[in-house]
Amino acid sequence: MLSVQALAATSADLVATRSRGAKVARLAALLRDAAAADIGTAARWCTGEAAPRSLGIGPAQVRAAVAAESAATATLTVADTMATLTAVAGMTGAGARARRAQALAELFARATAAEQQFLRRLLLGELRQGAQASLVVEAIAKAFGIPPERVRRAQMLRSDIAEVAAIARSEGRPGLDALRLQLFRPLQPMLAQPAQDLDDALCQLRRPILDYKLDGARVQIHKRGDLVRVFSRQGNEVTAAVPEIVAAVGDLPARELVLDGETLALAADGRPQPFQVTMRRFGRHSDDPELRARLPLTVLCFDCLACDGATLIDAPTRERHAALTDALPPALVIPRLVDGDAAAAAGFLRAALAAGHEGLMAKDPYAPYAAGGRGSHWLKIKQAHTLDLVVLTAEWGSGRRSGWLSNLHLGCRDGAGGFLMLGKTFKGLTDALLAWQTEQLLSRAVARDGPVVHVRPELVVEVACNELQESRHYPAGLALRFARVKAYRGDKTAAQADHIDAVRARFHGQLAYRRAAATSAPAGTVST
Repeated sequence: MLSVQALAATSADLVATRSRGAKVARLAALLRDAAAADIGTAARWCTGEAAPRSLGIGPAQVRAAVAAESAATATLTVADTMATLTAVAGMTGAGARARRAQALAELFARATAAEQQFLRRLLLGELRQGAQASLVVEAIAKAFGIPPERVRRAQMLRSDIAEVAAIARSEGRPGLDALRLQLFRPLQPMLAQPAQDLDDALCQLRRPILDYKLDGARVQIHKRGDLVRVFSRQGNEVTAAVPEIVAAVGDLPARELVLDGETLALAADGRPQPFQVTMRRFGRHSDDPELRARLPLTVLCFDCLACDGATLIDAPTRERHAALTDALPPALVIPRLVDGDAAAAAGFLRAALAAGHEGLMAKDPYAPYAAGGRGSHWLKIKQAHTLDLVVLTAEWGSGRRSGWLSNLHLGCRDGAGGFLMLGKTFKGLTDALLAWQTEQLLSRAVARDGPVVHVRPELVVEVACNELQESRHYPAGLALRFARVKAYRGDKTAAQADHIDAVRARFHGQLAYRRAAATSAPAGTVST
């Protein structure tokens, strides 16, 4: 049986290791030695997730449990621990709070000091050890001699690292290769890299397919007959909250569909509402007819992953788009430009911005649907530089903003499980947003230093800035210039915030573009 001590020791090793290869090797050794009953939980815990869904165990309960004395010797197993946590999550009714507290206290009393700290950080979402899901995928591949791309594909299809690890251990590559797309089981979504601008995207991809880039919430829609289910970017089912999407897709003639798209609230003139407005609807757990009447949602699809028994994830973008336009009426398909030259692309971008959208997506016409990571097959083109960053600390405001947490300290992922600060901003915040973020940040507070409140790095905020600039002040060597808040991204986790590598690539692209602009013909002369 795998011990919690082994997980705690591995976690400590990962924190002390900077080398990606060394991290993968350490994780692979742990997974290779794990029994069939333990490997799924071990793989999930190594990514920093305690369970497939929230256990409903709050910070106060965890901190109270840690106050118990620690055990002198390690006897706690992963299986026993997970069984206790699952039981605690299921406790309801009269006296449930006291029973949950007692069960947690007894669990922590059986743990050594090192195990207590590991479990505390795991349950609080603070296990910053540089072992994101991509590293665990590589570790599974190394542990069981499977090509990494096959493990990544399995993870795309299942979105469950525990299941993928268990199949890899018991069945090897044949078991993973046998996995197929399943209706009503969401896939990991394909993601995009930022491009410097339109010219940069056209240089990288050459004659890409261009879509409008919407500032909405990502949705994946599954249909079989009259049954339609809708999932969020995180794979959570949101069907009950979006009856408009269910009705729109349910009426389609195709018997089976898996669609990728965005939903957003439109104003009376057809222009998109701000992202925060869309999230007033999409962020709900159930339908509110009154709110639906005031903020109806529109869905626009941009990809078709399956249609009437045919799985299309391995098909090139052109074929998937052809299937999409065959299956859906134009009103449900995102505006698109195919085979346009540079002049047509520039006009298409102007049209997207004039319609109130963020910009464009440029897509390789021949690429498969490669989910779960940000590759170069999809590029996003925005009017301004935008980054998805994590709030690390916040400062109390003064004057008009007294009583609100105002100035935000923002960071990107550092690749080692932590975050690198890139700058601060208090711009772009309405009174309503200030009140909301104060409540949210205080609920995540872990320490206070005068006017500064340190918080758990969980809230992701989309920040626009004029440019990135070199800085001696911040460890990353880069800083935001004229940063302002666009929106909080409730649809993203901290693990999906921008990585320092992407930020640096954006900075170097910015420099390269300036050099090219100073020595070449005017913008718009890119050959495609």
